[in-house]
Amino acid sequence: MARIAGVNIPTNKRVIIALTYIHGIGRTAAAEIVEKLKIDPARRVQDLTDQEILHIRETIDAEHTVEGDLRREVAMNIKRLMDLACYRGLRHRKGLPVRGQRTHTNARTRKGKPKAIAGKKK
Repeated sequence: MARIAGVNIPTNKRVIIALTYIHGIGRTAAAEIVEKLKIDPARRVQDLTDQEILHIRETIDAEHTVEGDLRREVAMNIKRLMDLACYRGLRHRKGLPVRGQRTHTNARTRKGKPKAIAGKKK
């Protein structure tokens, strides 16, 4: 099992797909890494040599913000917005959608389970 950026990536998947298991690396970034290192995208992780895995690890460390650092950075950005008390910060604080989505219906993921309102029939 290959371990990159503190994540055990699955060995039986193709390299591009396996790299997306790392928080902060999507399909595009994974494809760029594989192309830069001249690794065949059709190869599986189990077929990679230790040297290739080391090169992937070094590339990710040098060029990408991933896992804990990325989560910390995002959390700090949200905290900064909340401390500024700007509109987006207030929406984060109230647990409502931040990017202009409607809330009359929908938005259940952000708002949580529906709460009954006393005395409201219609």
